[in-house]
Amino acid sequence: MDADLIKLVNKLQDTFANLGGELDMPQLAVVGSQSAGKSSVLETIVGRDFLPRGSGIVTRRPLVLQLIHTPVTENPTQTYTEWGQFLHIDKRFTDFNEIRREIEQETFRVAGQNKGISKLPIHLRIYSPNVLDLTLVDLPGLTKIPVGDQPSDIERQIRSLVIDYISKPNCVILAVSAANVDLANSEALKLARQVDPQGRRTIGVLTKLDLMDAGTNALDILTGRVYPLKLGFIGVVNRSQADINAEKSLQDALETEAEFFRTHPAYRNIAHKNGTRYLAKTLNQVLMNHIRDKLPDMKARLNTLMGQAQQELNSFGDAAIYGDKNQQGALILRLMTQFARDFVASIEGTSMDISTKELSGGARIYYIFNDVFGHALQSIDATHNLDNQDIRTAIRNSTGPRPSLFVPEIAFDLLVKPQIKLLEAPSLRCVELVYEELVKICHNCTSSELQRFPRLHAQLVEVVSELLRERLGPTTEYTQSLIDIQTAYINTNHPAFISGSAAAATALSTAPPKQVLPRHKHIEPSQTASIESINGSPSQEDDDESTDEPTLNGTSSRDARSVSSIAQDRSRGAASAPPIAPGTVGSSSHRHHSPKGHHSSSRHVSGASNAPGHGSGTAKETFLNYFFGQNGPGPLAGSTVERANTVHSVAPVGRDVSGADPALETGLMAGKRSIENNAAFDMKSLGKHIEAASSDSSGHMTMREEMETNLIRSLIQSYFNIVRQTIQDLVPKAIMHLLVNNTSQQVQNRLVASLYKPELFGDLLNEDEALVAERARVKALLDAYRDAFKTLSEVTLKST
Repeated sequence: MDADLIKLVNKLQDTFANLGGELDMPQLAVVGSQSAGKSSVLETIVGRDFLPRGSGIVTRRPLVLQLIHTPVTENPTQTYTEWGQFLHIDKRFTDFNEIRREIEQETFRVAGQNKGISKLPIHLRIYSPNVLDLTLVDLPGLTKIPVGDQPSDIERQIRSLVIDYISKPNCVILAVSAANVDLANSEALKLARQVDPQGRRTIGVLTKLDLMDAGTNALDILTGRVYPLKLGFIGVVNRSQADINAEKSLQDALETEAEFFRTHPAYRNIAHKNGTRYLAKTLNQVLMNHIRDKLPDMKARLNTLMGQAQQELNSFGDAAIYGDKNQQGALILRLMTQFARDFVASIEGTSMDISTKELSGGARIYYIFNDVFGHALQSIDATHNLDNQDIRTAIRNSTGPRPSLFVPEIAFDLLVKPQIKLLEAPSLRCVELVYEELVKICHNCTSSELQRFPRLHAQLVEVVSELLRERLGPTTEYTQSLIDIQTAYINTNHPAFISGSAAAATALSTAPPKQVLPRHKHIEPSQTASIESINGSPSQEDDDESTDEPTLNGTSSRDARSVSSIAQDRSRGAASAPPIAPGTVGSSSHRHHSPKGHHSSSRHVSGASNAPGHGSGTAKETFLNYFFGQNGPGPLAGSTVERANTVHSVAPVGRDVSGADPALETGLMAGKRSIENNAAFDMKSLGKHIEAASSDSSGHMTMREEMETNLIRSLIQSYFNIVRQTIQDLVPKAIMHLLVNNTSQQVQNRLVASLYKPELFGDLLNEDEALVAERARVKALLDAYRDAFKTLSEVTLKST
């Protein structure tokens, strides 16, 4: 029965070594310093030379050595009675020299050619009728200083490896120490005391007793008076290097050892308790007793391991249902329902595994609506891309050839619609962001059971993604239609817009008007008509004098558009040019100011005042020559200048925007202008004319124009804020209705309609290969646990 115990443990050890079990088997671990004689002790126990030898570190991987006693067979066909077998190779080795070479090659394969070590053990069984059932682990020898190409931390690596083995409660420590070295310096006993301070599972082995100095002995140590151990010390005498070189057999070595203890004066009284044979028997008995003592703990541990393995196997699912279509359909339907439920729960925030580290699910959608989309809309300036010239041009274009008395509504519509279009890009981007978040939620909806079927999970994600893509189109179109709806009809009767417009008008009306001085001299009506019909508006003389005369309506008298808007542009643009005094033949008139600061008109037409009836003809000539004249930007043409010279009158001279010498702008010199300016105002070059006029007047606006521009800007801002609030409210609602809620309601039906098909069950339930292999391993491990538990129970019953 005792032999069966060791064989049982060996079987369990092999099984769990292959399957990766966590059951700690009772075993003997050989610990000692380098060259303390560990390998020699093992070879003497086995009775054969099979371990690698040499200088320095030789054992670089743990060697799990299982000694199995076999009875002598009477089969004449079997030529051998002893053989070895490795766990990593299915081959019987009858030549023990081949076993040594295989150990060296396996060590090199894993630990490398240098002097490094590895924690991966080598499993070796030796079957022989000359051995007792034992399980020993030969560990690398303890060292202090790295030699050769060993790593600098070789001491720490070996110490960590040894402690990993001997710290297990089921391990019996075989501490090997050399007798010719002071026991206080024994590294093996030092490590054993760390993990077994009471010495309950430590056996001391003293080697090299024959090499001690003459007159000294280890009797006190062997009798336990120096360092007491519960299992005691056993002394052995191994072969020396000279004996090994002389190929002395192990049988002869055993006889020599026995003779040494019988004849030694200090050890002859304890010779029966020393020697390799006694050590083997003691180890066998200690191991069996240890196994027997640990049987209850092993059974309890096996119970726990069986429960864990069964739970892990259940998580992988049962492969037996895959042949039944009904069970397959029920499984797929349950997984689809769970997937759809998790998808909806993630959106609504009712999922069980809600993250506390970051936003997830529906919270991210709310963040898009409130922060991303809201901040994007608030950051849009309603009039940032509109300058005053754009607004003024829109006002003029909307009036056509007619002058405007009030701010035209067409200009407001024309300007506000492109600004509303600025809200379209953030709105569409909001739809895209919500769509992307829903796709992420879909990918994150999984479970441990669904992970078993990667194809099913991929198909579930694809079906939901396709549903989201279908809903993305209508949602985007509806969002675009919300913007188009706002631009289709500009509701100026909106209560918020009316109040905003009133506030803007009040703010504009409270602005201080410009100071304008009244005129001193009275101008005849005919003269005024002539001047205004020629120039379009009175001119500005001094820098501190305004060209506008405010009326009750807030408009100036010059703003009545006369010939065309182009003439008005030029006259307004010329307001910034320096004033030019009118000239007469032979002398120039001077500006006269009254003591009160009143000023006369800056332009006097002599023909209109001296020759009756000639003023109307001059006005008519000027009206026609305004378009067809060739003398630059001034309203008076060259032919009129000649006619004015013949009647001894002075031609009114316009302002030249080319910046020429003022001397060229008076009298007859006004006709000598550059060809380029003449070409710019040729009828054939109307585009250049408008371009030049608009560029001149781009930076200067009248009071009315400023008022109109500011009013339009305020109205655009007011109406844009209304539309922005509407879009900020409607777009999230549209996305939730058309995309989020619609998908949540249809996801279950879409999954069933697309995937619940019997012909797809086999493909959808195709498991991952790694998972299948892991399930097979866990199932085999569970079966091994059950067999081990059954065997241990039977052994317990036999022992009782």
